[in-house]
Amino acid sequence: MIRVLRMLESMGIPFSLNEPLKNHCTWRIGGPADLFVQPRTDEEVAATVSAFRRNDVPWLVIGRGSNLLFDDDGFRGAILKIGRSLGGFEIREDRVTVRAGTWAPCLARASASAGLSGLEHAVGIPGNVGGLIAMNGGSLRRSIGDSVEWVRFLDEDGALKVFSPDECGFSYRRSRFQDGRRVVVAAGFRLKRSTPGEVRSEMENVLKERRRKFPLNYPNCGSVFSNDTEIFPLWGAPGRVIECCGLKGLRMGDAMVSEKHANFIINLGEAGSSDVIGLVRTIRSVVRDSIGRDIPCEVRYVEPEKGMVPLHEIFRSGDNPRLEQKEQEKGS
Repeated sequence: MIRVLRMLESMGIPFSLNEPLKNHCTWRIGGPADLFVQPRTDEEVAATVSAFRRNDVPWLVIGRGSNLLFDDDGFRGAILKIGRSLGGFEIREDRVTVRAGTWAPCLARASASAGLSGLEHAVGIPGNVGGLIAMNGGSLRRSIGDSVEWVRFLDEDGALKVFSPDECGFSYRRSRFQDGRRVVVAAGFRLKRSTPGEVRSEMENVLKERRRKFPLNYPNCGSVFSNDTEIFPLWGAPGRVIECCGLKGLRMGDAMVSEKHANFIINLGEAGSSDVIGLVRTIRSVVRDSIGRDIPCEVRYVEPEKGMVPLHEIFRSGDNPRLEQKEQEKGS
C-alpha cells in the first residue's frame, strides 16, 4: 500500500485514508475504506488501477453508490471512485458520447433539450452513467443498454478497449462489467429523434410516478430485490410479493421496509449494514415460506475482505461465518 500512496502523491491524484463509505452511497451506511481514490482523468484512472494490480492491493470501483450496501466495518483495500470530474458529454445529431462520471439525470435532461428520446427512464435514477451501464440499470421495464452503441473501458491489463452492445452482455440488470475487473470510462448512445416538449413531458410523467410510488424522503438504495423470470409471471414484481406477505413497515434497528413501496428499505437515521442484512434475510425467509421460491437481490453488498457480491449470495448456508458471528454478537 505504501508504494501506491507514493505513486498517488507523485502524480497529485486526490486520495484519503479511512474515508467513511456512508458518505459515498445513497443508503448512508458504511464504515471506513483503507484508501479512497478519486482520479480526475482517464489517465489517472489507468495509473491508479495499474498501481493497485502491481502491488496486489484489493480494490473496487464505484460511482455514486446508489445500488450498494457497504459494511459497517468498511473495506480493507482501496475504493476508486468515478466521480464528477470524470463526467461530461457531447451531443451530435442523434448520437451522444458520455463519460462515465456523468450524473444520469443530467444526461437525460440534456438529451431532452436536444429533442432526443430514449433516456427518459433514467431521469430519476440517482447514479452515474458508468454504474448504470455496469448494472444495465433503468426503470419502467427499460434498461440503459437498450440505447448503448459502444462502451469504452479499461481491461484487466489496463488497456483501453471498446465493446459493442452484444459484447457488453447486457441482460436484465446485468452486464460483463459487473465483475469489477473492467472499468467503464465512456459510452456512446444512439437515441431517437423527437421534440424537446414531448421528451420533457414524458420525463415529468416519470418523475411524477417516482414521487408517487417511492420513499424519496429517506436514504435508500432504490429497489432491493430484482424481478425473477419464474416469480414475476405467477406472483408479480418483488414489491407486490413482499406487500402481500404483510411485510410493509417491518423494522430492524433503523432499517425499515417502506410503507410506501415494499421493495425499498429505508434508513430512518442510524441504520447499519447488519440491520439491512437481517431485514433482507427475514423478507426472503417469509417470501420463501409463502411462494416456495427465493427472491434475488438487485443491491450489491461490499464485504470488508471479499469485495462486491449480490446481497443474496451471502445467505448461503455455512458460507459466511463472519456474518453469523456479527449477528450473534448483535443478538447478545
